[in-house]
Amino acid sequence: MDRVLIMIPILLVAVAAAVLLQRRRPDAPTQSVEHVAPAQLDRRDFARPEADWLVAAFTSATCDTCSDVVAKVEILASDEVAIDIVEYGKARSMHERYRITAVPTVVICDAAGVVRRSFLGPTSASHLWAAVAEVREPGSLPEGGCGNH
Repeated sequence: MDRVLIMIPILLVAVAAAVLLQRRRPDAPTQSVEHVAPAQLDRRDFARPEADWLVAAFTSATCDTCSDVVAKVEILASDEVAIDIVEYGKARSMHERYRITAVPTVVICDAAGVVRRSFLGPTSASHLWAAVAEVREPGSLPEGGCGNH
């Protein structure tokens, strides 16, 4: 009988500990966030919707990399290529509309608004300019050139 009286408190402590451990939930695993560029744009939302091509750069004034990308995009402006710098502080609704979750995001789209190429994060001038050349005139890049990245 003495053993039973000793075992009952031990058993109650063990059950209480098990219940407390079961109630403690572990931290959720770290979730990765996929940043993707839009696949389609409404050209009426951007500068010069009548232009054959649009290069839109989604940026933020607080992003150091963005100013470098903007400089590379601005050089692409021509009669056939419209450029639009969509800065978050000035055009937050555009970032939300196209679900832009990371800057800089650069998209190259045709007259119908179909995104032909996109870049997330920093990009080199040669990659950006080659992409514009290739979408405007397929086959313009040499075999094995930048268009294959």
